[in-house]
Amino acid sequence: MEENLMTINWFPGHMSKALKMMEKEIAVVDAVIYVLDSRAPFSCVNPKFVEMIKNKPIIYVFNKIDLADKSKVDDWMKYFANLGCGCVAMDSTCSGLGKSVETLLCKACSAKIKKYLDKGLKATIRAMVLGVPNCGKSTLINNLSGKAKTITGNIAGVTRGKQWITIASGIELLDTPGTLWPAFDNNRVARTLAYLGSIKEDVLDVNELAFWFVKDIMAIDGKILENRYLINIDSGDNSLDVLNKICEARKFVLKGGDLDYDRCCRAIISDFKQGRLGKITLESVNEINKLKKRDRKSNNA
Repeated sequence: MEENLMTINWFPGHMSKALKMMEKEIAVVDAVIYVLDSRAPFSCVNPKFVEMIKNKPIIYVFNKIDLADKSKVDDWMKYFANLGCGCVAMDSTCSGLGKSVETLLCKACSAKIKKYLDKGLKATIRAMVLGVPNCGKSTLINNLSGKAKTITGNIAGVTRGKQWITIASGIELLDTPGTLWPAFDNNRVARTLAYLGSIKEDVLDVNELAFWFVKDIMAIDGKILENRYLINIDSGDNSLDVLNKICEARKFVLKGGDLDYDRCCRAIISDFKQGRLGKITLESVNEINKLKKRDRKSNNA
């Protein structure tokens, strides 16, 4: 099975409408709150958003930190901080943690706040909340507001339209639909987003996705799979060998003795999404820098 045989694209009509709405609304906001899944920060950066945001101040929220490798996330936060962006890591399901985002937002908009204060007025800060599907944007807004004002869910595509939410401090937040981009030019990014649940499962071949997930996890640390499924991975094992061992260890067997790959593959992807494999971040800063250098060389060749 070759990497280029797996292609993933999911860009339903509501995402195209959402991008047009964001491009229009970006003019009326003072800053952007960009929510990233801490398990794959690089893959969560939508190139269409980069084009749209331009010079607006950005606060990156590394969400779902409870599921991620903190040392890798720390590296990513330094990476984005060096670009002049505010950064905070959090689990947005824990109440009260959103105050750190509010603090960074006020800092990013300090010039406007001072300008209004000098006139004896209180400035209203407006921020657009962006992110790929299922990164936790709506949960973060509910955390900031202290109330369940937006619809949330652990599947892609829950938020469909724009929602303006005013929080106690007078800050106005625009919740936007989780949005991908029309075409992926990087298979690895596409499948990483699929692991996170940012791509609707109905359009995926879950068995093939699990094959690649096992391969990617083995490249990080095979003991993650050994510890979870109580198996031994030999040096010459490939993804299929490991899937066979997981099927046998978990007794995922069909009538007649054939291995139940469907059940096994769904269990593996679910275990990752729910954090049962441990704290994992799939991307490192050093690795992504190498990929960028390689891409630049290819483009200049």
